[in-house]
Amino acid sequence: MTPFDDPAVEAAFNAFPQSTRTGVLALRDLVLETAGSLPKARPLQEALRWGQPAYLAPKGSTIRLGGHKAASFALFVHCQSRLMGDFTSAFPGEDRIDGNRAILFDDPGQIDNTRHGWLIARALTYHF
Repeated sequence: MTPFDDPAVEAAFNAFPQSTRTGVLALRDLVLETAGSLPKARPLQEALRWGQPAYLAPKGSTIRLGGHKAASFALFVHCQSRLMGDFTSAFPGEDRIDGNRAILFDDPGQIDNTRHGWLIARALTYHF
């Protein structure tokens, strides 16, 4: 696991229930791995936004990770972007989606590096 630069972000992860924390940490690894392969996504900033761990690229759209009332954990994107619409068009019926803002997960085994990495890469390089 990549160490945290910001103690507040680490504390936010530690505050999640275990079932949520395992999933969001797996998503964090995928975000960091994906950003590392995209020169336009660096430097990637890990911070708290709306009390949730968030990932901000210099010219991308914010990604947030956290719990969700209808799932153990979720990957959130900006709801006014085309990101979720593009994702559901590219991968129809593959995931549980919350409108135009989140992919919902109940188990870390549901994370697909290719499919969800695609969305993460698009978000980190997205231009409004």
